[in-house]
Amino acid sequence: MRGLVVPRTTGPDAVELREDLPEPEGAHPWAHGERLLVEVRAAAVAFPDLLQSRGAYQHGTPAPYVTGGEYAGVVLEAPPGSRFRTGDRVAGLSVWGAAAERVLAIPRYTVRLPATMSWADGAAFFLNYATAWFTLHRAGFADGESVLVHGAAGGVGTATLDLLRGRAAPSIAVVSSEAKAAVAAECGAEVVLRTDDAWAQQCRDLTGHGVDVVVDPVGGGRFTDSLRALDTGGRLMVVGFAEGAIPEVKVNRLLLRNLSVVGVALDPWEQRFPGYAPELVAGLEAAADQGRVRPYVGHRLELGEARDALGILDRREAHGKVVIDIAGAARG
Repeated sequence: MRGLVVPRTTGPDAVELREDLPEPEGAHPWAHGERLLVEVRAAAVAFPDLLQSRGAYQHGTPAPYVTGGEYAGVVLEAPPGSRFRTGDRVAGLSVWGAAAERVLAIPRYTVRLPATMSWADGAAFFLNYATAWFTLHRAGFADGESVLVHGAAGGVGTATLDLLRGRAAPSIAVVSSEAKAAVAAECGAEVVLRTDDAWAQQCRDLTGHGVDVVVDPVGGGRFTDSLRALDTGGRLMVVGFAEGAIPEVKVNRLLLRNLSVVGVALDPWEQRFPGYAPELVAGLEAAADQGRVRPYVGHRLELGEARDALGILDRREAHGKVVIDIAGAARG
């Protein structure tokens, strides 16, 4: 089978297309022995895939491996007694292996797709929306609260804004360019601020007191200003470090205004509280069935031309999701 392989963990430039990969055997290491095999119609890459290509992701796998942490496709084999059947349209998180013609899936991180959702949208769905959903859960978000979203034109940012439509008051995006501002607005941001301006103060001026929640998948130098942008009792959600630098916090800032800094990592939570994954999957499936999610696919590549998919992320050129069409059937 064909697929995009990371032969060594020296970064995204090492990715190569191979035509003679072996068929996936057994079950995914995260699947507790349950073999769920999917014929991939579209795959997607995200920041964890970029980290994996450098051997810097805590949940990575040794090289050589097939890149791509998300997929959409058709079930070929399902575990006995599972809720999946051959022929089901599904999407999910695979952590690696998705940018190939077949992938081993993880049943607890797999959702059924409605017929109305395209393969490309399906590939862009699970990881970002699951992360955004879990982030709002961990934040204890309530309708009517104000939320500031960093990296608002990226995958997690656009999904968070989409889930906040009609719920946050207001939803505020922080972006680094006019092009990204347009993406954030299209995905539901009511206010868009720029990183090259005094966005933290503008946020406080806008609300009169600061925001209730900050969602931060970027990290780096903006972390302290994110704390300044919070209202008393506000929550800063640590989703990731796309900027590269891992910030530190002086805890006196938390004490003085009763602030909380909350980590967001789905798999450790699900391992400790195994009832959460079914709840998450049910919520995502319901939202998809009701047409309440609109994944933003900013880059769409054919498999044969997708060696630079991780490079788009590395150069911070990505708007929304980077999706790879695995076969002509993925179009649509």
